[in-house]
Amino acid sequence: MHWGVAWTRAALALVVAGAVALALVSGGSGADPRTPAALPGLPPPFLGTAVVGNGALTAAIDAYGDVVDLRASGPAGAALIDNPADRQAAGSVAADTGIVPRVSVEGGPALPLWRADSVAQHYRRGTNVVRTVARFGRVTVAVTSAAAGGRLAQIVDLDAPAGVRVVPGLAVDKEARPHCDQESGPQQLVSICHAGASRSEVGAAQGTLRAAVAGDRRWLARARPLGPRAPTWARRMYGRSLLTLRALTDRHSGAVAAGARDGWAYVWPRDAGTAALAFAAAGYRPEALRVARFLLGLDLGAAARFDGSGAPVQGREAQGDASGWVAVAARAAGLPSPSAALPWRNRSDYHEGDPGEYLANAIAASSPQPAVGGMAEAFGAPGGLVRRAGDPGSGLDSAAAWAVRPFAMPALFPAVRRTLLRLASNRTRFGVTPGAGWPGADPWTAPTAWTAWSLAALGERSAALGLLADLRRASTPAGALPERVDAHAGIPRSTTPLAWSHAFAILALRELWPA
Repeated sequence: MHWGVAWTRAALALVVAGAVALALVSGGSGADPRTPAALPGLPPPFLGTAVVGNGALTAAIDAYGDVVDLRASGPAGAALIDNPADRQAAGSVAADTGIVPRVSVEGGPALPLWRADSVAQHYRRGTNVVRTVARFGRVTVAVTSAAAGGRLAQIVDLDAPAGVRVVPGLAVDKEARPHCDQESGPQQLVSICHAGASRSEVGAAQGTLRAAVAGDRRWLARARPLGPRAPTWARRMYGRSLLTLRALTDRHSGAVAAGARDGWAYVWPRDAGTAALAFAAAGYRPEALRVARFLLGLDLGAAARFDGSGAPVQGREAQGDASGWVAVAARAAGLPSPSAALPWRNRSDYHEGDPGEYLANAIAASSPQPAVGGMAEAFGAPGGLVRRAGDPGSGLDSAAAWAVRPFAMPALFPAVRRTLLRLASNRTRFGVTPGAGWPGADPWTAPTAWTAWSLAALGERSAALGLLADLRRASTPAGALPERVDAHAGIPRSTTPLAWSHAFAILALRELWPA
């Protein structure tokens, strides 16, 4: 799909929402910074739309080629660029945040790419290397971003008519912590950044780019392919999803970051557990083992999320599905399951709201308790399975899908089928919300993908393919899956890409087209 004029209303909606939330961040004073205006139909600057890296240094790139998040000690490590998620939501991100490509034409001011006439973005085929192309009149500016090992390379290439003077630049936020060297020529600027104290040669940028391309393609070639009848779009989604997991999984510890963004660069057991399932299904046994071992080493009762070292992150209590997801991750990796399970009652579920007795948690804790018969009675309603036990008004819950995949509970399959088909019948063209009781209209890509996975497993192939078509429309032009998108325009409204969504996409694709 395109980032086009159809997205303009959604971009304006983000500005309005930012004005409402601004007081939560900085008081709403006229002296506060404002996020620069988006180009028509594009997401706002400083909201990541792509991720680069191979499990070491990890960077998020926005729609304009800016580096808006950078983590050097792994995808779930500490941030080297301060870009708070609450400021993004409030629309109060300063224009000099991160690393911002700029260009001066004919002696004019140095303009960032969000001031261009148009911008497009894609990944180089089979890699996590991102290329962002902007047009300023007759001048074309292409920014290539790549990360390999501990280095981030950015290469700015210019294409201008003869006689037109163009000067490229990269502005590095003075409060950012990476060390960056730059070298500019007549039609190219090369930058190399790293987190260490020592400085590196600018010439290492081209080597970093080559290493990133070669390493990603070698890694992707290891994947178990989809079946021979899989269409081209499915193969592309499969490859992009695998590469996204590669970028967001620490290549040493196995810590899987939910996303490359403030507030999301943590490890949630359910997100990482799904990534382990996806790695195992795609033939990446060493990666699945690393992820499962990391999860098995966590104190699951201490918190809902963990940093890259495995330390609990305070602020959210442990949730009732954690031990179930760790157990299925361990089994997929060929490891023993945890010896003890956390209680699932009176815990928050994947909605991360108030504690209660929720369907998602009950399913994840399905072995050995609770009994399936008791679940059908507690969560059953005329249309299927609802989110909260004994509360039909809580609405049908898409997490009913988990009782098919990965927590197989065959006695619940008829109720799950009714639930998922009812939710799918009310979907938007960009997918489903988490459930009928969800407070909001924005579709979420992870529930859309997990609903497709389980419907495919139930033999509802047509419905599953329809949901994957929605997922394709919800993805960015580069193929990244946002956490959620605007229900009308499909513009990303949150973290992009989201590891959980890509992991479920891999599993759904493999269910539909097994090798």
